[in-house]
Amino acid sequence: MQNTATDMVVATTITGVRESVANARAMGSTIGFVPTMGALHKGHLSLVERARKESSFTVMSIFVNPLQFAPTEDLAKYPRPVEDDERMARESGVDLLFRPAVEDMYPGKREVTVAAGEIASEWEGSSRPGHFDGVLTVVAKLFNIVQPDITVFGRKDLQQAALVAAMIHDLNMPVRMIIAPIVREGDGLALSSRNRYLSDDDRRSALSLHSALQEIRRAFARGVTSTVELEQIGRSVLDLTPNVRLDYLAVVSPTSLARNDDVSKTSAAIVAARVGSTRLIDNMTIGGDDEN
Repeated sequence: MQNTATDMVVATTITGVRESVANARAMGSTIGFVPTMGALHKGHLSLVERARKESSFTVMSIFVNPLQFAPTEDLAKYPRPVEDDERMARESGVDLLFRPAVEDMYPGKREVTVAAGEIASEWEGSSRPGHFDGVLTVVAKLFNIVQPDITVFGRKDLQQAALVAAMIHDLNMPVRMIIAPIVREGDGLALSSRNRYLSDDDRRSALSLHSALQEIRRAFARGVTSTVELEQIGRSVLDLTPNVRLDYLAVVSPTSLARNDDVSKTSAAIVAARVGSTRLIDNMTIGGDDEN
């Protein structure tokens, strides 16, 4: 990616963000927003690139949100490479980086949160109870703080994107959402901040997630339209791979996340599995001709 380094402002307070955004608006800027949890990689930077195309002032947040982690999950060890993240954000052309502390985002007792509802009842929502409530709560807060015109999310977290899109629609939030394509390594592994936890053997095993999705896509291209049959085809790939413990694999609507008896070219295959000790997710549109 081309170096587009800017004189990036780093804000750690809500007041600081609002002042910087207000100054940008006074200069006639439109505001693009990329929320992240840091540990940046090329996938995140592709979101910044898209935001820069769609707006004239780009804000990125880096906040490891405790509300979306269960007590048994990896909040404490989630990577926080502060200096590398700031350098990458600056070089990608971010104008304003928001790095709040937990105490600033969640001061005192919380009385009101956002509930995800029925759309989050399965898949990630079932495997990680309360996860999407935490995601939607922090995204709603960030939208209120930044007040962007557009926001860019990655398709890598398809279920999260579907939930955020539903929240924007249902709560009449004045922000346009863009869902950007998945960025993959040359061998197909979807970029993720958690990939750094994979050993060499684990990384080889992790490729089976992508392979399973590709097999589902190929089967659909051959004329298979049964949800059950497509899912079984994907599972058969994972069953042959050592060190992979499947959480779920399903073919669903990319917006409602619901399974249907018959699928269409816009349906998405979604998968989550633990490879070694690392939990990974991936997805693919089954009727597409690209990697999304």
